[in-house]
Amino acid sequence: MSLWLGLLILLALAALGMPLFALIAGVALLGFHLAGYDLVVLAVELYRLGDLPGLVTIPLFALAGYLLGESGAPKRLVRLSNALLGWLPGGLAIVAIVACAFFTAFTGASGVTIVALGALLYPALRQAGYSERYSLGLVTAGGSLGLLFAPSLPLILYGFVAGQAAGGEVSIPDLFLAGLLPGALMMALLSLQAMREGWRLPRGARFSWPELAGALKESAWELPLPVIVLGGIYSGLLAASEAAAVTALYVLLVTVFIKREISLRKLPTVMAEAVRLVGAVLLILGAALALSAWLVDQEVPTRLFEWLSRHVESPLAFLLLLNLFLLAVGMLLDIFSAVVILVPLLLPVAAAFGIHPVHLGIVMLANLQLGYFTPPVGMNLFIAAYRFGRPIGTLVRACIPFFLVLLAALLLITWWPGLSLALLG
Repeated sequence: MSLWLGLLILLALAALGMPLFALIAGVALLGFHLAGYDLVVLAVELYRLGDLPGLVTIPLFALAGYLLGESGAPKRLVRLSNALLGWLPGGLAIVAIVACAFFTAFTGASGVTIVALGALLYPALRQAGYSERYSLGLVTAGGSLGLLFAPSLPLILYGFVAGQAAGGEVSIPDLFLAGLLPGALMMALLSLQAMREGWRLPRGARFSWPELAGALKESAWELPLPVIVLGGIYSGLLAASEAAAVTALYVLLVTVFIKREISLRKLPTVMAEAVRLVGAVLLILGAALALSAWLVDQEVPTRLFEWLSRHVESPLAFLLLLNLFLLAVGMLLDIFSAVVILVPLLLPVAAAFGIHPVHLGIVMLANLQLGYFTPPVGMNLFIAAYRFGRPIGTLVRACIPFFLVLLAALLLITWWPGLSLALLG
């Protein structure tokens, strides 16, 4: 069987509903078979996945995020954000931006943010006088914010995959720092848009110290979470995997035994939901490791760089092409699949153009973040359509202004490497 015939068969199976991990594994097996390798290589790569250090951070942070999503943390987060920012022009919209970013960072899944916060934010925005189009667009697009902030699962996944491909040059703590300024830039530009939108509307309640004190007291158990993750890692007290374990244990104790918002009977269901997400990611990751091993064996990254070097003259031109490519990929693949498939292929090519692997990661995730609310397979669009009972087309039109703002932020992040690398020292 020729390579092209095999690929056509696999694409036909994919069109019939073949799972993505099986498609990736099928391409890898076909490639190794045609190259004359023993097909046990796929099993070897899956075994190697289970033996890699740091893998435990993914399920532990996923569990913490799902526990937070099922607790009363979303309501407390919205109240605290409103107490701090609600008095500004466009204050409620800024509250939505901050709340979505914080919540997505910890859950790692923007769909969870829309489900958990949408019921609170959308009616509040409409009641405050924001148009239906703006409110729908903000909640739908805002669900993808936070993917550049620790401990976002896509950020951890990129660090994990790139760390293997680059021989340890990329660390998860470096990515946690690198995402802070680009993520803040995205939030700042959306906040300026929110202030412009809310300037004509009546202001919210005035700033109140008693309300802020009450919101801080109510959120007292959630406030230490960023300190545990970032403070523990950068103080040197905890490794990333240890910070994940401490965070998961802390959230479990708070939600189940202290706040008692998740019963022991419901706990296995929440844990099963987290495991399903992690299981899907790990299956794709294991298959992608095998595929990347075949691509490297066939010197695909080297050939790709040789072709690009004949047609692309500068790193900036390469990054422009990369942006266009990743925007297209984000419209067709979910962020987890795109990361594990593309990072081993793009990392050596970007390195040859002198692009720092940490900067590449931030650019990749900022691009793929937009894919969450762009057709045809933007997950946020379908979740929001179900959650708010609106047609997909309505949500696509509502998201266009937010797409343009985040696209402007993406260009700044791409062409200003210092924004990603400044905090690395």
